[in-house]
Amino acid sequence: MAETTNTIPFNPARATTENPVRRFFRATEIDTRLLGMIGALLVIWIGFHMLTGGLFLTPRNLWNLTVQTSSVAVMATGMVLIIVTRNIDLSVGSVLGFCGMVMGVMQAQILPQYLGLDSSLIWIVTLACGVVVGGLIGALHGVIIAFLGVPSFIVTLGGLLVWRGATWFVTSGQTVAPMNATFRLMGGGTEGSIGATASWVVGLIACLAIVGAILNARKQRKRFGFPRRPVWAEYVLATLSCAVVIGAVLVANNYYWPVNIALRYAEANAIPVPEGGLKISHGIAVPVLIAIAVGIVMTFISTRLRFGRYVFAIGGNQEAAELAGIKTRWVTVRIFALMGILCAIAAAISTARLNAATNAQGELDELYTIAAAVIGGTSLAGGVGTIAGAMLGAFVMQSLQSGMVLLGIDSPLQRIVVGFVLVVAVWLDTVYRARAK
Repeated sequence: MAETTNTIPFNPARATTENPVRRFFRATEIDTRLLGMIGALLVIWIGFHMLTGGLFLTPRNLWNLTVQTSSVAVMATGMVLIIVTRNIDLSVGSVLGFCGMVMGVMQAQILPQYLGLDSSLIWIVTLACGVVVGGLIGALHGVIIAFLGVPSFIVTLGGLLVWRGATWFVTSGQTVAPMNATFRLMGGGTEGSIGATASWVVGLIACLAIVGAILNARKQRKRFGFPRRPVWAEYVLATLSCAVVIGAVLVANNYYWPVNIALRYAEANAIPVPEGGLKISHGIAVPVLIAIAVGIVMTFISTRLRFGRYVFAIGGNQEAAELAGIKTRWVTVRIFALMGILCAIAAAISTARLNAATNAQGELDELYTIAAAVIGGTSLAGGVGTIAGAMLGAFVMQSLQSGMVLLGIDSPLQRIVVGFVLVVAVWLDTVYRARAK
């Protein structure tokens, strides 16, 4: 970023007449839709903070907000690819519930008989089984859609009913609890977080990765002769991104363990308790790290791999994609199989957080997942969508829910608000696409 050469063509007329704000966005290449969503999120936060008497923007609530967002954010990354190809998946909530019940039964009833109650392999085998089941369910949906020609709306609507009913039959409606102690770490909580020191290490690695990515992008643009951003714009992007990371770590580290749990921990480990009390930071929660890791992997898949290019090509024009030699049917199968795997990962987070597998698990998650993707800029017309936008959309949805819970708003009214937001998001997408033509 110390490089001062800028290959972006300079136009004196435009430089003197262009609005400074527009010039800033052109130079930094910041996605204005994503920035608008961040602005809306800040408005939601400030509004709820004022209405709740200062309860919303606290480390405790923000930490819980990130944990609660994790499972939907994981599924939203897969929903982007499905909607981009002009399909839909209405079964994700039911698949989550079924996979969660399978994993619950595996670790609570089946595996202890063969591996023992305290085996360290239980959570690994449980998670692997859940991922396999989720992948097979998704692949089944994909095969029916791609090779039998049944619309995805109908297939996944049927899946919503089938897998919700199958969840009940696994245990005849009984709740399965408790979960394996190591498995529970994926759900967050006091033990399911990495602490202050490890959080700072993760934050430092993230900042280094951001700077490295910006430098590498600039190097690649120079290598292939593409226009490069001004050096000051690179510094602005790096500074803003690192500031967000550091701010997130500060918030996570300012949420401390409950007093009684901290005292028991001090007694068990012979730690002296100071007069002001023992303050142990939660740090970043494990499910948040899982969601971030999934987001990074899915971004790599969608932007760097041939498979991702095929997905967007199909969404742009399926007939052209077929003429170009893309096996669109198998791509569809792989997309839905990937969605099933992501549902299983989300089920692991949800089950671990609840410390139980229930029949109601994942209900209405299909609504929140689709809404997150659409609010995040994924067009229902196909061909357009980003993973980061969908994850931010999930954060917006959970912020609305959390704020309404703090205000004591009834669940039916919460659903009305969510439905209204979804309709408005689709309308805004329609307006944006019309103006972009």
